[in-house]
Amino acid sequence: MKFKIRMSHYGFTMTELLVAMGISGIVMASTYSVYYSHQKTYVAQEQVVAMQQNLRAAMYFMEREIRMAGCDPIQSADSGIVTADGNSIRVTLDITDDAATGPPDGDTDDTDEDITYSLAGSDLMRNDVNGAGNELIAENIDVLDFVYLDGAGAVLATPVASPEAIRSVQITLVARTDREDRGYTNTAAYTNQQATQILAAQNDRFRRKRLTTQVRCRNLGF
Repeated sequence: MKFKIRMSHYGFTMTELLVAMGISGIVMASTYSVYYSHQKTYVAQEQVVAMQQNLRAAMYFMEREIRMAGCDPIQSADSGIVTADGNSIRVTLDITDDAATGPPDGDTDDTDEDITYSLAGSDLMRNDVNGAGNELIAENIDVLDFVYLDGAGAVLATPVASPEAIRSVQITLVARTDREDRGYTNTAAYTNQQATQILAAQNDRFRRKRLTTQVRCRNLGF
């Protein structure tokens, strides 16, 4: 017995094609939406991580050198905090010799012995008077804030008229991301450790982070 297979010569109807295209479009749109959302989250997280690393590196440099302010093993360098302003600080220390290879030599005329930290626009700068001069430490810094305390923990008015009275320095940095996050609005205001506002709400699309610490200047007050 022979069986005949009947072949249909008809294709898809227009309605079927439209339905298939509609379903495909919905699936593709959903897939793109998920991809876009994940990509946006990844970019935002990447920006925040870069900002945090920027902050930590900047704070590390300042904290280390401000803590060493007044280092004077030979007791002849007259080192210490030279100028103390609300957004800049100059410190001196005796840690090496003229060749920057030997022990302290009794002056602050050598590399890394006369340092100023200040903000130029949104760039945190380190000025090594006897060395490389102005160096960029961190970018996208909105605020550099210093608060100075005496031995009793009292806040000294800035600029500090008698820097020799300083025993501790509170440092506060506010950094922002390099790019805007279009799905985010920053309405936060930022303060230092004294609860003084140092940056009003910008109401923009930049993410920001505050980092603050208090440094005990262990070489001062002797």
